[in-house]
Amino acid sequence: MKPVLMTTLLTLASSAALAQSPLPSLPAGSTTETFFGTTVADPYRAMEDVKAKDVAAWMKAHNDRTRSTLAGYGMREPLLALIRKYDDSVQARVVQVTRVPGGRLFYEKRGVNDNQFKLYTRDAKGRETLLVDPEALAKAAGGKPFAINWYSPSPDGRRVAYGMSAAGSESASLRVVDVASGKQLGGVIPRADFGAVTWTQDGKRLYFTQLQPPKANASPLAKYQDARVTSLTIGAANASGTPTLQRGSRGVDVAPEEIPIVSLSDDGRYAFAVIINGVQREQRVYVSDARTFLAGRPSWTKLFDRDASIVGFTYAQGTLYAITHQGAPRYQLLAGPVVGFDATKATVVLAGNSRVLTGIAAASDALYLEQRDGNVKRLSKLPLAKDGAVQAGATPTPLPLPIDGAFNLNGDESGLSAANPRLPGLLLDVQSWTRARQIYDVAADGQVRNTGLQPAGPFDTRDDLTATELQCKSHDGALVPMSVIHKQGIALDGTHPTLLYGYASYGITEEPFFSNGRMAWIDAGGVMAIANPRGSGALGQDWYKGGFQTTKPNTWKDFIACAQTLIAQKYTQPAKLGIFGGSAGGILVGRAMTERPDLFAAVVPAVGVLDAVRAEVTPNGVPNIPEFGTRTTEAGFRSLYAMSTYHQIKDGTKYPAVMFTHGVNDPRVEVWHSTKAAARMLAANPDGKPVLLRLDYDAGHGIGNTKAQQQAERADIYAFFMQQFGVTRLAAPK
Repeated sequence: MKPVLMTTLLTLASSAALAQSPLPSLPAGSTTETFFGTTVADPYRAMEDVKAKDVAAWMKAHNDRTRSTLAGYGMREPLLALIRKYDDSVQARVVQVTRVPGGRLFYEKRGVNDNQFKLYTRDAKGRETLLVDPEALAKAAGGKPFAINWYSPSPDGRRVAYGMSAAGSESASLRVVDVASGKQLGGVIPRADFGAVTWTQDGKRLYFTQLQPPKANASPLAKYQDARVTSLTIGAANASGTPTLQRGSRGVDVAPEEIPIVSLSDDGRYAFAVIINGVQREQRVYVSDARTFLAGRPSWTKLFDRDASIVGFTYAQGTLYAITHQGAPRYQLLAGPVVGFDATKATVVLAGNSRVLTGIAAASDALYLEQRDGNVKRLSKLPLAKDGAVQAGATPTPLPLPIDGAFNLNGDESGLSAANPRLPGLLLDVQSWTRARQIYDVAADGQVRNTGLQPAGPFDTRDDLTATELQCKSHDGALVPMSVIHKQGIALDGTHPTLLYGYASYGITEEPFFSNGRMAWIDAGGVMAIANPRGSGALGQDWYKGGFQTTKPNTWKDFIACAQTLIAQKYTQPAKLGIFGGSAGGILVGRAMTERPDLFAAVVPAVGVLDAVRAEVTPNGVPNIPEFGTRTTEAGFRSLYAMSTYHQIKDGTKYPAVMFTHGVNDPRVEVWHSTKAAARMLAANPDGKPVLLRLDYDAGHGIGNTKAQQQAERADIYAFFMQQFGVTRLAAPK
């Protein structure tokens, strides 16, 4: 039972008056739970009810105070001006590029005067057409921001399905637009958050993954349970679609918490059903003859289960290619015919080696391979025979790229769709720590040319910047990779304001990427360090599992080692060192702070997972059990308790200054992670350094944030750090 919160909301006037007024307080409750003999206190459990009047008032008051405080920081406006200078220097930003036969391209673009990305198409003659404008929808809704979450063109490019959501909620509704006329076809179909669209070859029907309809009095945990694949025929009387694959479907095992996805092969021969267990990387996959599937009589056969350790696959004219870490910590590539595929008997096309195999993509001419070599990606290809098999005796042919940096064959933050199985070659966007991304056409003959799709900005190449790659010795001798981006020739005298960033979950690696926001920080006199502790995939599967569930403490211990390296090599000192990370990265920075509060001057967990013990009782908590564990087992509880910042905050401890940032509509990490942790820190050391709470009531997890929202948040974060470091004016230009 929730404790009653006995608090009265003070009258809020202007921000100037607020700055002098005491904030409302929420007294600690007495809620406890016992897990395997351990009693766990949860004094701010009542804050999980964010709609309660006293909780909502507390949130608003602290957000108002934070906004007023940030506005008073002398560095805030100069930093925002720098961020805008670099951000607005590029004529347009182009992401989510997809090509279809006939030379037509689809992409999202945000012009210099746009606040949100819009969906465009360009024909073979280079004529551009605007298809979807979220800003027009936002204007009609009184200013509430909208964003395109995903889109998928039909194989012939005549139609496009896309998902649209409001205010950072990621609750996407599916719509279909006719490319020639620009008109919407049919109605708006809700609960298409994941998209995962596949089209029939004639473009008349599509399949997408849809969440179940909400039920009266259902538990919040039901949101992502019993998802299904829905079929939609364009122009059909049943405009809401027909469930096609779901829990209970014949021949396929789908648990309530699993997400089914269907993909039709480009040659029209097969339908693949991929069953996703939350965030678990290993997959279970079935195949059916496409004709029986399209006729509503699928004959599903299991290709492989999760014990095959396959984390990705692609199809090429009858041959299945799969990436597995079984017996290969840095992954190997298997191949075999679709019919009768057996991972234990499949041909090893590329054995595991010193490079980490991170992606594959099938084009009509070849299978393209992506491998991580240190902190640089390498591209190569294997020619394919007409039956889709790798030619006998073939070895990967290296394909040199214009930039030594990073790219992603299987989709990244730019969402570029690299290959089309019906077209030769591929599109590729490449960037580095000091070179902005450009989009290249890699032809079948290996020639690489800049497509010009991404207009170059005047600051895209910074010859005055450099990236230094370091190896940081952790508590057990492991060497943790860290990249440090800074001005060339800086003096290593320990005086530089320095930010250390990390994530360290899901096997995700922080690869070289270019950032306008980072340039603003460096031009303000700062150094930026980006670490890949265990829990990331920088060195393969073993490195990932070294920071996973019971081994999760390695992640923040590795992060602490990186901080100590920055100090030892005299980039900075504790008084000028800050750490930040977002989402699951909140675990990393939160626990580094609670473990070594003396090492940092300031900390920013953004949309952070901070109450890991309670995360499991949220809608998105169950899908994350494969990554973090479950509190229903003793080992799982011990792991979650160890990684829970909220539960590791100790009374009387001198913590660094902290600013929690969160979108109130976050569907991935509830906003109460931040509010509970903020309340606990304020109570633990009420006379300590600042504890700020920055909330955005028109945002969620950051997905779909407008340009203005992104710029303002970045300026606030940088200004907060600089203020705590004692830096009150921009560094003099050198």
